[in-house]
Amino acid sequence: MVARYGVGYKPPSYHDIREKLLKRAMEKTDVMLQEFRNEWKKTDFSIMSDGWIDKKRRSICNFLVNSPKGIVFLYSWNTSDISKTANKVLKMLDDVVNFVREENVVQVITDNATNYKASRELLMQKREHLYWTSCVVHCFDLIFEDFEKHLKVHQTTIKKGRRITTYIYGRTMLISIMKTFTRREKNTECGF
Repeated sequence: MVARYGVGYKPPSYHDIREKLLKRAMEKTDVMLQEFRNEWKKTDFSIMSDGWIDKKRRSICNFLVNSPKGIVFLYSWNTSDISKTANKVLKMLDDVVNFVREENVVQVITDNATNYKASRELLMQKREHLYWTSCVVHCFDLIFEDFEKHLKVHQTTIKKGRRITTYIYGRTMLISIMKTFTRREKNTECGF
C-alpha cells in the first residue's frame, strides 16, 4: 500500500487511527449491522451459540445470528467464572433472544452438552414458538471421538487428520489455498 502512494506517503497518526479512523470503521459496521437487522424483520433467522476454551483455559461463549443475508457475530461472554447449569445457560440464551427480539427467531442452535439439553426444555417452555436444534458439527465431533475411542482401526487416521488440520488452520495462506481448491466460500458451521 505504501508503494502505491509513493515516496511522500505519510501514514496516519496514532490519534487519527484511534479517533477518526476508528469512528469511521464503527459507523461503517453499524450501517452494515443495521442492514442485517432490517433483514431480520423480514425473514426468520437462527441464533447460534458456540462455546470453547482458549489457550489460557478461559471458557468463552459466542453468540451469532444466521439469516438468509448471512451470519453476524453478536457478542462473546466470558463464562470462566460461572457454573454452566441449565438455568445459567437458559439465562444466556434468553438474553440473546431478547437482544435480537424474539419475533423472527425460529431456532436456537447449541452443542449437545447435558446442560444445554436441559436448558432446551426450559427455553422452549418459556418461548413456545422457538425450537432448539443440535449443532451438526458438534454431532460429527462426538461421532469421531467415539470412532477414535472405540474403533482402534481409525485411531491412526484420525490422529493424522488432526495434525493435517492443525497445520493448515495455523497458516493463513494454506487456508486460502484450501478454500480456492475446495471452492468453499462460506462458513458452514452448525449446518449452515
